[in-house]
Amino acid sequence: MSDPQAEPKIVVDEDWKSRVQAEKEAAARQDAGSEPADQVDAEAAAGEPLPAASFELLISTLTAQALTAMGKLPDPVQGHAVVRPDLAKHYIDLLGMLEQKTKGNLTKDEAGMLDEVLHQLRMTFVTTRREAAAGKGTT
Repeated sequence: MSDPQAEPKIVVDEDWKSRVQAEKEAAARQDAGSEPADQVDAEAAAGEPLPAASFELLISTLTAQALTAMGKLPDPVQGHAVVRPDLAKHYIDLLGMLEQKTKGNLTKDEAGMLDEVLHQLRMTFVTTRREAAAGKGTT
């Protein structure tokens, strides 16, 4: 009655299971905090290695943030100077706390750098506050 050649033949593709499993594992790694592949590729394409972690780099980074908050450097997001005295004070206070917590554990050069940076930032902060107060008084 039925022709054996006329019946459809069912082909089971076992390869799809391994592909789905690999996709699930890749998604789990991405969700677990690993960087997306396109972000890693973009960083690799830039070709510029990050500087080595150092005390000097930390001080420089916080100093740049304080200067940006005082309007001495352009805000990287807005493209122009933005004065945020509260944020500037926060970064100066962070550096002051770092000085207190590391006292006696820094090299002479590191301690000197931190002391000088803090002095300069505090003087700049006072000047910036005076300039802002003088500007408000004339308008």
